[in-house]
Amino acid sequence: MTVSSDRSATLSLKSVWKLFGDGAEAVLREAGGNPPPEVLRAHAIIPAVRNVTLDVHEGECFVIMGLSGSGKSTLVRCMSRLIEPTAGEILFHGENLLEATPQRLIEIRRHQMGMVFQHFALLPHLNVLANVAFPLEVQGIGRVEREARAREMIELVGLGGREGFYPRELSGGQQQRVGIARSLAVEPDVWFLDEPFSALDPLIRREMQDEFIRLQAVLKKSIVFITHDFDESIRLADRIAIMKDGAVVQIGSPEDLLMAPADDYVAEFTHNVSKSKVVRVASLMKPTGAKSPKGGYGGEVREDVSVAEAAPRFAGSGKPLKVVNGEGKIVGRLEHSDVVKLMMQG
Repeated sequence: MTVSSDRSATLSLKSVWKLFGDGAEAVLREAGGNPPPEVLRAHAIIPAVRNVTLDVHEGECFVIMGLSGSGKSTLVRCMSRLIEPTAGEILFHGENLLEATPQRLIEIRRHQMGMVFQHFALLPHLNVLANVAFPLEVQGIGRVEREARAREMIELVGLGGREGFYPRELSGGQQQRVGIARSLAVEPDVWFLDEPFSALDPLIRREMQDEFIRLQAVLKKSIVFITHDFDESIRLADRIAIMKDGAVVQIGSPEDLLMAPADDYVAEFTHNVSKSKVVRVASLMKPTGAKSPKGGYGGEVREDVSVAEAAPRFAGSGKPLKVVNGEGKIVGRLEHSDVVKLMMQG
């Protein structure tokens, strides 16, 4: 069994390929592990995932983006071996999942992985409580214990009092909350979400994003989140991987991708996004200096909020804002003129 020395990553992918077509493994091997596109086309092989290497760190929300057909959903299914990769390594807490036995994989999926997909897949004949408790029942956990944990998860996602409702009696947003509660009931180490909000109406989708942000602040899970919506990704992501034709084009923070796109394809994703919504105060602030500014400060703002969120706090005074870290310590100052300049850039 292969074990990685990198313990800071919950999940590590190393040179992962998924090829569809006869003789794919042989073609990959003969090309030295990295066949060019023309070789794949010549053998009628479709590259769904091409040579992907990435890490998902403990407690981060790692978003994978791409257009339809870019390979993002195939990649997330390779991570749990719901789809069998053609080659590479997938290390989960240092254990290579590609070497795991079927029994070991079942154990990992039941106890350490949570999954939420675009279609809610609730069991229509079970009420909310039974739906959420279902994966615990599969684990063999007794009824009293599994229902107690299910009630905790139902309360966590804001559905307390609806334990006896059936899926048909719930709205789309409520059904998705049940799906989220069910996936969290097993207390997973890594949480996979494949476009979980894309089927929802815009207002409900925004509400579910807010709920997701709240849950992550409480739970601090290692998350792999699939979306094609850049606005959604910048709200949720610590880091983003952008895929094209099965390959990862760039990995970075939302700010990295906006300010320094690797190519025109990445730039196309970000060209309609306001910089002020993405750039954090920490990137725009200046040193405080030895003395307070003339006229004093107009207030304070946290270093980790976006410039767009900070802008209203000037409240017409134009006075600089104190920038503080999570512990309340002053780490810099934000000038009104710098904010205006950034916002004028679009």
